[in-house]
Amino acid sequence: MTWHNPWMLCLLVLVLPIWWRWLNRGRHSAVRFSSVRWLTRQRRTTRVKGRQVIPLIRTLAMGLLVVCLARPQQPHQETKILSKGVAIQMLVDRSSSMQAMDFKLEGRRVNRLKAVKKVFKGFVLGDEDLGGRPDDLIGMIAFAGYADDRCPLTLDHAFLIEVLDQTEIVSPEQRWEEDGTAIGDAIALAVERLSDRDRRREVTSAGTIKSRIVILLTDGENTAGDLSPKRAAMLAANYGIKIYTIGMGTTGVAPMPVRDPSGKVSMQPMRVTVDETMLKRVAENTGGRYWRATDTDSMREICAEIDALEKTEIEEKRYFQYSEMATDAVRIRGVTVPPILPLVAGLLALEVLLVNTWLRKVP
Repeated sequence: MTWHNPWMLCLLVLVLPIWWRWLNRGRHSAVRFSSVRWLTRQRRTTRVKGRQVIPLIRTLAMGLLVVCLARPQQPHQETKILSKGVAIQMLVDRSSSMQAMDFKLEGRRVNRLKAVKKVFKGFVLGDEDLGGRPDDLIGMIAFAGYADDRCPLTLDHAFLIEVLDQTEIVSPEQRWEEDGTAIGDAIALAVERLSDRDRRREVTSAGTIKSRIVILLTDGENTAGDLSPKRAAMLAANYGIKIYTIGMGTTGVAPMPVRDPSGKVSMQPMRVTVDETMLKRVAENTGGRYWRATDTDSMREICAEIDALEKTEIEEKRYFQYSEMATDAVRIRGVTVPPILPLVAGLLALEVLLVNTWLRKVP
């Protein structure tokens, strides 16, 4: 509780002498009489005793009136969080080369896509090393022979992770039609989604856009699509979109699951290549950076660096709305306090009623 005019409380000092004056008012003679000794021996009735309440009611009413003049107020704090978030498009390679088993999770060999999913979840939701991106709009594009918009920019990160879990590597039956690595087309689609006006309005409803970035995770070269990575990077640079590129996998040879005619799967060393020169140029031309991730730990460290580079700014603004306790009922610690001014009016009305009825005296 706060006071708008606290200095008015000084008037409470005047209430005590006034109360004393009212309390002793009845001791002065109203009618001269030769002797009242016999009256003093009489028992005082309830009405006579009740008249002592009148000065108390008047004093209390005057004290509350002074409190009203001091304007006690109950502040109601409202906090508004304004975020300057980052719009992020994740580009996830799902081509057949992502089957290479050169990553480890909890001591077990896993393919590259599973490692991406694990670290991607930590980057978005947070884990023991990563803080998460709760205030950022994040979308996902998966690509192989062509780019596929799997999840639009959204704050519903649980849905985003569900879509990520459903993303699979191109199956052997699909390889003739879908296999390949369309890096340029994936970048161009990401630029389109990040620069779309409707998406930008969606961002401003949650906050404001601090920056727009693309995180590209791939383990190969651009072997499909209509647009080259160079031209796609130029398009991103024109819109002020930075691209962070991550080349995944070991250099040279990696163990790859191969199914023989009998259906048995065995691990065979396969030659793998990452076009690092292209990925570096794409990043540099847009103001981003390139990293090489050869295992899960290094990929996690890369995501931590990106997390540090692209910080979301949070601004907290506090607003106070005051309730005038003199005229408004307020709730303090679970107890509803009635307005004070009606109490003053009620006390004065009670005094007038008592003085003119039950506690009436003559003269």
